[in-house]
Amino acid sequence: MQQYKIVFSGPMGAGKSQAIASLSDISVLTTEVTNTDQEAHQKMLTTVGIDYGEITLDSHTKIGLYGTPGQQRFSFIWPIIAQGALSVVILIDHTAANPLDDLQHYIHAFEGKINHLVIGVTHVDEMLERPVAIYREWLEKNELNYPLFTVDARHREDVLLLVEVIIASFEARMNVKDGE
Repeated sequence: MQQYKIVFSGPMGAGKSQAIASLSDISVLTTEVTNTDQEAHQKMLTTVGIDYGEITLDSHTKIGLYGTPGQQRFSFIWPIIAQGALSVVILIDHTAANPLDDLQHYIHAFEGKINHLVIGVTHVDEMLERPVAIYREWLEKNELNYPLFTVDARHREDVLLLVEVIIASFEARMNVKDGE
């Protein structure tokens, strides 16, 4: 059986723990504690270590799902968690005060440390007045080309789409290498 690793990262409240819970075939190991940083986000619990879940795609493919803590004070652990990952999924909270700043921060945190990034924008339904096109425009302006999706982290199908994009990209890269 092939075993892979995908990391979910992004700011506090973006939906990392929920995305993993939506996908995982096992009970998710969480390191959530009471949120003492209500200024950063009004959520009750926050991850301070690693969330871990697993999904089996078929009889040959199992994926470990790792979630990073979102607070800046834990940024030292992000690249450690990402080591050996197929991809990092960066989740961005559409309702955040400066979601493009968050996007830039997380892309820069992983650029050069991981070969593949995918971006999921969450909580879009909570701020319909903000156009989703701002993310694609920002990527184009900065000459970046990453897969970008709107995602409801509560819906398995939405999160599974991100994983399928990662697997398809990985298989395409492997086919190119095999054809060389």
